[in-house]
Amino acid sequence: MVGNGSIGALIDARGRIVWGCVPAFDGDPAFCALLQPKHDGGDFEIELEDCIRTEQHYVDNTAVLRTVLYDARGGVVEILDFAPRWKQYDRFYRPVMLIRGVRPLAGEPRVRVRLRPLAEYGARVPDVTWGSNHIRYVLPGFTLRLNTDAAIRLVREETPFLLDRELHFILGPDETLTRAVADYARESLEKTIDYWRDWVRALSIPLEWQDAVIRSAITLKLCQYDETGAIVAAMTTSIPEYADTARNWDYRYCWLRDAAFVVRALNRLGATRTMEEYLRYVSNLIPEDGHLQPLYGIGMERELHEEEVPTLAGYRGMGPVRRGNLAWVQPQHDVYGSVVLASTQLFFDRRLNLPGGTTHFNRLERLGERAFALFEQPDAGLWEFRGRVEVHTYSAVMCWAACDRLAKIAGQLRLHERADFWQERATRMHARISELAFDPQRGHFVEGTHSGRMDAVLLLLADLGFVRADDPRFAATVDAVGRELGRGDGMLRYVAPDDFGVPETSFTICTFWYIDALAAVGRTEEARELFERVLARRNHVGLLSEDLSLEGSELWGNFPQTYSHVGLINAAMRLSRPWEDAT
Repeated sequence: MVGNGSIGALIDARGRIVWGCVPAFDGDPAFCALLQPKHDGGDFEIELEDCIRTEQHYVDNTAVLRTVLYDARGGVVEILDFAPRWKQYDRFYRPVMLIRGVRPLAGEPRVRVRLRPLAEYGARVPDVTWGSNHIRYVLPGFTLRLNTDAAIRLVREETPFLLDRELHFILGPDETLTRAVADYARESLEKTIDYWRDWVRALSIPLEWQDAVIRSAITLKLCQYDETGAIVAAMTTSIPEYADTARNWDYRYCWLRDAAFVVRALNRLGATRTMEEYLRYVSNLIPEDGHLQPLYGIGMERELHEEEVPTLAGYRGMGPVRRGNLAWVQPQHDVYGSVVLASTQLFFDRRLNLPGGTTHFNRLERLGERAFALFEQPDAGLWEFRGRVEVHTYSAVMCWAACDRLAKIAGQLRLHERADFWQERATRMHARISELAFDPQRGHFVEGTHSGRMDAVLLLLADLGFVRADDPRFAATVDAVGRELGRGDGMLRYVAPDDFGVPETSFTICTFWYIDALAAVGRTEEARELFERVLARRNHVGLLSEDLSLEGSELWGNFPQTYSHVGLINAAMRLSRPWEDAT
């Protein structure tokens, strides 16, 4: 993945751009080859003739991707891909733009440039116009312009040619480039590398697994849409959770729950700007009655109508492809606790330019009122069941967390009456949930207050502060989850059939939750060993999707998944040896 907070793109192991929406994360996928469009194209490839192998990695501590291609005759080509981002005029320069640089490293390589965006979710080929140094691709509502120092005719006609010098391809808005292409591309590369390395330098990372944590942190940052502060769950739509399933969903929206996890993980690393920008987004969503949907569009859209897209066959032909997500209409009561938890540090962290005050607290109190009213009411739950509703333990605990944190915030603000008010409510809720969600016969907590099923999300009860990690009830819950939901090196969300049958892949963040819980109850060596095995299942550049196959190492689900990288960061922070061990 490459990106800059305005745009994101996915690049395969041969350096081909196969996914990218314009003009934003949720836009029309001009590059949709990943989902097999009916029309030929939907990609941007610099093809090396007779290519026999490839190498790929990120430039250290950046979002700049380096791909090296080798041909059968000794020719070697390097491709650098990035989206420009740096601080300029007291704001971030982050155009809707991808820049590709390609240069020969050895031999006499011959390449062919194929730039074939599609329009309307792969439904048609856009109109193309060209001039002496550019090509324009006219998409609905947005025109892409390629500025390049390569021969325009060779690009237009996809003619192979000898690559005897460095070339640059700047794909962005339909604006004239008023300087030399090579100069702009090189300066952009230098400034973008400097930006990311400065950003990484400010992180408070653990001693161990530094590269994995840094890559996960950059990935999370790339999933925040700078225009509004929204954080998408993933960059893609409709990559199935496992082979030949209808579990294909559009994740290019902001789930308040997922985003709260991202904020908390980056806060642990000291990257608090993400929290400030995200909470600005959330503040625009809270209505007078405090009602929240589980997800919104990155432009704060409230209606995300779901429909199937017939012009895309799907990942490996495994449709359907969906646009929009019907979960926006579901009741998911944990959302209230998610927003309050994401906001809490705002009132305690003295580093922030705009810390939380009474106005923000009053806004959050609306969410507390909803949480108190709904904590015993049925909802669709964390996993967004479409065919059933019930009272879910996690939803109830998150409602408790909303009231508990409001009490703490009120105390910090010296609003003593409000602190007492919310603490009294939190105490009542805690007693009631403890009564309903604990199974005394089995000695552990269960998923629903009436179902008795197990759910991996119960592993979060200690992290949320609902129980202490040394509480025997929590240790028994960890044991029960591992016993009933563990599958090899992975963890299922649940085992009971849902709307689409029985789950067939492990859910990556659940595995990280289990690792974290093992460490919390003192089983640290077991946790470390499992953590190392899961890290080994990342892809070749250190990224994770939503799910992992139960056998082998195949990634499934939308990509890259913020949930998964949150879990990696949190587990690494808990498990790492302290810096004093090295220093």
